[in-house]
Amino acid sequence: MLDPDALYDLAEDLAGGSIDLGRPVMLEAMTGVVDAGSAVSLAGEHLMTALDHRLLATFDIDQLLDYRSRRPTMVFSEDRWESYEDPVLALYLLRDEAGTPFLLLAGPEPDLQWKRFTVALRGLVARLGVRLTVGLNAIPMAVPHTRPLVVSAHATRKDLIVGYEPWLRRLQVPGSAGHLLEFELGREGRDAMGFAAHVPHYLAQTTYPAATEVLLTSVSKATGLLLPLDGLRSAAVAIQDEVDSQIARGGEAAALVSALEEQYDAYQRGRRGPSLPAADDVQPLPTADELGDALERFLAEQTEPDGPTPNP
Repeated sequence: MLDPDALYDLAEDLAGGSIDLGRPVMLEAMTGVVDAGSAVSLAGEHLMTALDHRLLATFDIDQLLDYRSRRPTMVFSEDRWESYEDPVLALYLLRDEAGTPFLLLAGPEPDLQWKRFTVALRGLVARLGVRLTVGLNAIPMAVPHTRPLVVSAHATRKDLIVGYEPWLRRLQVPGSAGHLLEFELGREGRDAMGFAAHVPHYLAQTTYPAATEVLLTSVSKATGLLLPLDGLRSAAVAIQDEVDSQIARGGEAAALVSALEEQYDAYQRGRRGPSLPAADDVQPLPTADELGDALERFLAEQTEPDGPTPNP
């Protein structure tokens, strides 16, 4: 295997040695195939905007990204190319609202060289004395926006996620570089965990700050970090009001949200105990795909006269 350290460049004061950060937490907020509601990318942007930060290491994106599958944006102005949005995958040092240092890995998830990439990251984890790695994810689910947003947790040790019930017993899914990192850290005996926000799948293509808020709240509870939430809460309320106003117009959308609520409530009752309605009393509900397709059609049709489709 090629030298994993060749995948990144360190800041000058790190290149000559290590810095003492007091065994920090590292948050992993890479954006990949699934980022429902842009919750993960918004988390990284929010933390970098709200907190002081500095660059620690920059990864060689040319070795890790498939540009043909995720083409960076360029701007053409009249007769010339004006700008190029250079993708950046980097490790940053931030300080929370109490001044406690922590690390943030943010940027596009690598398309290539996952094994070499995770070896390089594990080396940085050891070098910087990271005590816990926390990954952020957001997945589209057949859940209504009118119910509390659920977060699933997973970890290399069960006692890291006490209080979180398993969402599913066993599931085979496509992997990600972040999940591979958690798996490999666990095999080394290091602590790692992750949170996945369940985003209503009819809102998965919009920006959904409520999911970012619940992810960062979960991180704070698990790590003790005081992470800022100002701005996220007001944005979440604004989007909730916008979606509610569209659903309040009634018709198919209101019926579908009601069906999702019934599914959600029945599932929660089943988790709490065996007291469920008799089979004869249960009305057949649409499938998750049917609900999602109908709601997406409804939201797409809510256009203003002579204006674009509103994006909640």
